[in-house]
Amino acid sequence: MGFSMLTEKELQKASAAFSALGNLTRLKIIGIVSETERPLHIKAIAQLLKKDYAAVYRHVEVLAESGIVGVYDVGRSRVIYLKNASTIKECVRIIKEMS
Repeated sequence: MGFSMLTEKELQKASAAFSALGNLTRLKIIGIVSETERPLHIKAIAQLLKKDYAAVYRHVEVLAESGIVGVYDVGRSRVIYLKNASTIKECVRIIKEMS
C-alpha cells in the first residue's frame, strides 16, 4: 500500500508517530523499554537516562499520545510498555540495515 492510499486520518497518525520518534531521548526510551520483557517504571527510565523524572515523563506522554507506548498506574508509580513491540523491533532492524 502506498501513501496515496492512506486516509487523512491515517496520514495524521503516521505524522504524529514519526514526529514522536524524531527525538533522541524518546528513541532512547523506546530502546530501553524494548530490551526488557516487563514494563518499566518511568522513574527507572529517568535514572538510566540520568534525566529528571518530569522531563522523561513529558517524553513518555508524547510517545503515548502517538500510540507507540502505553502507560498505566501501579500504586503511586507510572509504568510504560511498548504497544506493538514486535513492530518497533522490526523497524529498528530495518533501520540498522539502512546504515
